[in-house]
Amino acid sequence: MRNFEEITIKQVQEGYLSGEFSCEELVKWYLERIEKFNFQGPELRAMITVNPNALKEARRMDEYVKEHHALMGAMHGVPTILKDNFDTKDMETTAGSIALKGWRPPDDAFVTERLRKAGAVFLGKSNLHEFAIWGETISSILGQTLNPYDLTRTPGGSSGGTGAAIASNMGLAGLGTDTINSIRSPSSANSLVGIRPTLGLVSRTGIVPYSLTQDTAGPICRTVEDAARTLAVIAGYDPQDDETAWSAGHVKGSYADSLREDGLKGKRIGVLESLFGKEKVNESTNQVVRTALKAFVEQGAVLIPVKDNIDQVYLSNEVSVHLDDFRHDLDSYLQKLPKDWKIHSMKEILEQGLYHPFSKENMEDAMTREVGSLSYLKKLRNQKLMAKKIMNIMAENNLDAMVYPHQQQLVCKVGDHQLQRNGVLCSSIGFPSICVPAGFAPSEHAPIGVPVGMEIMGRPWTESLLIEIAYGFEQHTHFRKEPVL
Repeated sequence: MRNFEEITIKQVQEGYLSGEFSCEELVKWYLERIEKFNFQGPELRAMITVNPNALKEARRMDEYVKEHHALMGAMHGVPTILKDNFDTKDMETTAGSIALKGWRPPDDAFVTERLRKAGAVFLGKSNLHEFAIWGETISSILGQTLNPYDLTRTPGGSSGGTGAAIASNMGLAGLGTDTINSIRSPSSANSLVGIRPTLGLVSRTGIVPYSLTQDTAGPICRTVEDAARTLAVIAGYDPQDDETAWSAGHVKGSYADSLREDGLKGKRIGVLESLFGKEKVNESTNQVVRTALKAFVEQGAVLIPVKDNIDQVYLSNEVSVHLDDFRHDLDSYLQKLPKDWKIHSMKEILEQGLYHPFSKENMEDAMTREVGSLSYLKKLRNQKLMAKKIMNIMAENNLDAMVYPHQQQLVCKVGDHQLQRNGVLCSSIGFPSICVPAGFAPSEHAPIGVPVGMEIMGRPWTESLLIEIAYGFEQHTHFRKEPVL
């Protein structure tokens, strides 16, 4: 059988149209990879569910091409992995929790439906940090997902199952959700490209919520091009998600139009110095990112040091409302479950012990917080002030984007907590960013090193510009490497 490792959406669809290979052949290959690496071999534990209808759907894609000599849509025959907090009418949606084990929603999430209509073939649902509440990707439904580059480390999170699976070539395109860091963290930790879109560009309808003030969905892929193609399918207005009304007039028909090899030429890029760590533990990450930044200059960009203090700890504690929203917004989903379901609130999850011990502290903390409290309103005010501060920095320096390490130190070891993640900046103020591979840092148990990701942030609705910058960087550097399995 042909080796499909690192194949792209464009190459796959060209192969279908030319008759070089079939969707059924490709899906079989990915299913064999899942079987080989998920619970065997390195036992990555990236996938919760494998879609029993995947091959049937693949054959349907092949029949369509045979009959029409054309593709069904932009995602025709693309083997896709969904984080298991996207509702799927044909598979369980657990959000990584035994409290939802067995739950099969009656309808697809808005994003799920868009992908189906565009021809995506769902391979299955990936593991996540339980209810997407933190960054280590450990759940009561499946346990700990491992990082394929270093089996002693986590894959980031909360979308770490998608990250580990796509990095290991268990699927072609992946979807994650992001409330604080959760698309960009696994992208950084797994040498992938992850896009957190402007809040409102992508619907959250039918996604188990964490914090609707900050939640969004986005692609996790191996290349900027694949991420751009996937984003184009899922972006757009959803009448059931009022936040997406802000996207009107901002959605591009094809983000692939921004894939320019000279995408860095003439760009003014701010280097946000305060988001580089200052401790010994940060040295390897800093070195990787500083070296990667040379590619910007080599390709005609201008780097401008930004000395303004943007404090990651302050953002996490005084700007982000993730834990403040958590109980309220999760309960809004659970209350819609059938009356005979075992739980309908976070309180009942805690009372019945239906959680992983790693999640208990965060859930208990969330139970003490109230949406609308004085501290909550202060954080919302701080979000507005921080957004204005970022816009002023970019205006004063005439910047197209700003860059910094996604995580100030390497992704954590299994059993530890993620620390010093910078993704909270964009998530707390709703701005877009792309995380791209910046290289690898040496580590004892990592055959080719531990991946390090660089985050590129921009003003709201500048996804096309960010994709242009990211693609120019990617095409000049080619830092992405697949893990040694």
